Amino acid sequence: MSARERDLPFRELVEALEKLDATTSGNEMVAILADLFRRTPPDVIPVVSYFVQGNLAAEYEDVNLQIGERLMAEAIARASGRSREEVQRRYDEKGDYGLVAEAVLEGQAGSGSGDALTVRSVHEKLLEIARQAGTGSQEAKLNLLADLLQKATPREARYIVRIALGTLRLGAGTMTLLNALAVAFTGEKKNKAQLEKAYNLCGDVGLVAQKVAEKGLEGLQEIKIQVGHPIKMMAAQRVQTLHEIFEKMPHGFAVEWKYDGERVQCHKRGEDVLIFSRNLENITHQYPDVVEAIRQDVAAEEAIVEGEVVALVPGTDDQFQPFQILMSRRRKYDIERYVQEIPVKLFLFDVLYVDGESAMEKPYPERRALLERIVTPSGRVDLTARLESSDPEEIEGFFDEAVERGLEGILAKSCAPDSIYRAGAREWSWIKWKRDYSEELADTFDVVAVGGFAGRGKRSGTWGALLCAVYNPDKDRFETLCKVSTGFSDEELARLPERFKPYETEHRPARVISKLEPTRWFEPVAVLEISGAELTRSPIHTCGSEGEDEPGIALRFPRFLRFRDDKSAEEATTVAEVKQLFEKARSGPGNGTPPPASNVSKRLYSSSSKTKGQR
Repeated sequence: MSARERDLPFRELVEALEKLDATTSGNEMVAILADLFRRTPPDVIPVVSYFVQGNLAAEYEDVNLQIGERLMAEAIARASGRSREEVQRRYDEKGDYGLVAEAVLEGQAGSGSGDALTVRSVHEKLLEIARQAGTGSQEAKLNLLADLLQKATPREARYIVRIALGTLRLGAGTMTLLNALAVAFTGEKKNKAQLEKAYNLCGDVGLVAQKVAEKGLEGLQEIKIQVGHPIKMMAAQRVQTLHEIFEKMPHGFAVEWKYDGERVQCHKRGEDVLIFSRNLENITHQYPDVVEAIRQDVAAEEAIVEGEVVALVPGTDDQFQPFQILMSRRRKYDIERYVQEIPVKLFLFDVLYVDGESAMEKPYPERRALLERIVTPSGRVDLTARLESSDPEEIEGFFDEAVERGLEGILAKSCAPDSIYRAGAREWSWIKWKRDYSEELADTFDVVAVGGFAGRGKRSGTWGALLCAVYNPDKDRFETLCKVSTGFSDEELARLPERFKPYETEHRPARVISKLEPTRWFEPVAVLEISGAELTRSPIHTCGSEGEDEPGIALRFPRFLRFRDDKSAEEATTVAEVKQLFEKARSGPGNGTPPPASNVSKRLYSSSSKTKGQR
């Protein structure tokens, strides 16, 4: 096979990107991508998958060009022979450096000259830019980028700039790509489920794309759990009463404290430790103290464990600070100072892999026992407090103690023989429970901002309200639930334009289903946690609606609580969850009572030797 047969002309990718840019139809987006994948050689299909999402590598790989707008403006000026002032003036008019590059290179002598660019050659050049570091690296990046733009046609330059700046904003999520791959290489969208299962094991849509392109569905069997490749985390369902947990888990369960921290997945191989967030982001650099704790306190050569990093009150090892305080650790600089100012503790609750053997197929009680064998509790690492009981009063007492400690509530985990770890799944083997202390809804919602309404009066110059949606995984789309305008501090309001500017787009994103027209659309990226008073039928929102004339479900009196930068849009509250809560509210509280305590052993597990009273 010739080198050209193993590559794809970059102009063909650009043609597909232009079509994706123009469509507002999710089905059309899948069709465009499926056609592109069929024409892409398997060797280069991983790169095409990354490029479509505006990335250079798998989500968990820390590949960053570190090219800001100032550097990009200079590179465009050098490539085009125009002045920095002219480039800046055009940017002020267009608000998009990709369009600026296309405009100033149009008709430029030498633009797009030489050999035509290929997907592989563009990717290699961008990786070379990313590798530049140390003295003189900025000048080297400028020269490499300017050279690449000179070789590109104006249309190609538009997308190279957007990829380099991270502003591609096509709205093609991972599930969209998996749908398109299923159509392209298996002929049926329903096979997406098998691709998704493989993706959940490796966190690399490019690898899944290459395997299915080369060998069809059989190729997916070659994707195995690996240290260093994050596994999509299992999620919990929600209920509003303790009685419902007994109903959903008739074969017994244990409850654990639900900590108000950042969920992490820690991968250990010898002295090497990687830490991933729930949206597969590599956040190892944020937690050097957790890295050291995993090295010292997890007794395995290789392991993958999951837990919650919680901020501590300085000088204590059992007094917790809220999630917002912990998020102050999300920074590139001054890490060591913040390690001292905001100490943390890791509470582990699951193990997925130990020394060459996957633990994911083991029932939950066996995984917990394995975790207890390999973890040595210390001031830096502990196991989640745990109670196994069938006594509702004892469980409520365990819950009350969690709330007194400032924690969110409890998480019930099935102890049935089929209580395996299901990567990426949200099933009834894990159930979270938070207490309702008011007339408002007991739980909160993680919603995705998909549009902004311009503020008026004292909110002039910022977004007065955010149009928010929940995720429908079955249809891979976002359906609107509410407009959020309250709960923001003055500082948060002032920063909204800056926060959402990278996601602004001129037309409705293809995966967003809305009857409302905001001032500006946002690509579905940013996740907010909100509360509300009640769920009600609504003619203007689309959550749960099956047709244009059918009303959806809306959240009344929504109130902003915090941004969830640790979650991806696809990890937001689902339409099914909202519908379940709505139906539960309509039918009223259950009339049954929890079953009486039986002779089942009641055991309180703390990871240390402390008793319940000492915790």
